[in-house]
Amino acid sequence: MIHHIVLYKLKPEITSERLEVLLMQTRMQLLKIPVAMNVRCGRRIDQENEWPFFFAVEFDSKERMAMFVEDPVYIKFIEETIKPSTRDSMVLDYETDPKRKYS
Repeated sequence: MIHHIVLYKLKPEITSERLEVLLMQTRMQLLKIPVAMNVRCGRRIDQENEWPFFFAVEFDSKERMAMFVEDPVYIKFIEETIKPSTRDSMVLDYETDPKRKYS
């Protein structure tokens, strides 16, 4: 299983109300992508955390993760929802099957 986690820093003008809309849009859009499994998103608990927003998606293979990032729904989501609201991101990809090797 592949876990794709993306942390975001928000633009200063993003209010808590706008963050709630961002969370809703993230769930709605990413769940439309067939290869996405277990879509999650959320906001920070600790105000000292420099990454106030994240989403995480699971995939059963690296190939499906590659299909996800090339999906037109995902590309539109990034362009129209994420980029206007965020100023920085960190992408973290992990696998949970210790026997499987990824290059």
